[in-house]
Amino acid sequence: MIRDLAALPTYLRKRLAQALDSGRLTAPYSPVALQSVLNGADEKILTALVELEDMGIADRAAANWLRALDAATESTGRPDLVWSGPEVEGVPARDTRPVYDELFSSARRSLWAVSYAYFDGPRVFDQLAKRMEEVPELHVTLLLNIDRGRHETSSPDDVVRRFADRFWTKDWPGSTRPRVFYDPRSVDPDVPGVLHAKAVVADDKRVFVTSANFTAAALDHNIELGFLVRDRPLALSVVKHLQGLIDRKLLSPLPAQ
Repeated sequence: MIRDLAALPTYLRKRLAQALDSGRLTAPYSPVALQSVLNGADEKILTALVELEDMGIADRAAANWLRALDAATESTGRPDLVWSGPEVEGVPARDTRPVYDELFSSARRSLWAVSYAYFDGPRVFDQLAKRMEEVPELHVTLLLNIDRGRHETSSPDDVVRRFADRFWTKDWPGSTRPRVFYDPRSVDPDVPGVLHAKAVVADDKRVFVTSANFTAAALDHNIELGFLVRDRPLALSVVKHLQGLIDRKLLSPLPAQ
């Protein structure tokens, strides 16, 4: 019973607890009611809820029990699967775009976001820009790749300047600016290497590592896979690595406009 409930992704356990707490899902539990909460039938979860009910743990008491389980499971750093593209029935997973939006809109102290590519900057960065306006103490660092282009003949400085002008005037939608860094190798035709990682770290405790760039195709259509984990030591390790790249000047700050 506990194993089946613990196997649920964190967001589904929270959704289940909210339904039990609000009265949307009440004993005796039915497959139809449970399906409306989880967006899919799950006989094992139904059996687990019935077993809890037989032990005298139902409705709000079951919600509190799930929250306790959720807190215990979260402390172990168990990851949530995050997919883009077609869904597979019976395999619970989160969608990529809502995970990005959730991290961007809920960070309170710090947020690091890394992406190889992005399109439609005002839409991609809208949630994050609004969050920076709402929470002035939020420190945001973006690590973005600058694509030189195969046939580009301009100097590295000119490529960076054009990118910076476009980013600050067209792509970044807020008045409060983040720190932005890039890998200088990506604009140097004689030095191989690009910033290809895709990841977000929020408040030094939530880490999202994914194959999905900040593009509509990657967020909604492509088959992309990632993991969202709540693990402070892991989050701090990622942040320390990224900050180390900056401190060693392996990543350069994007010029201000």
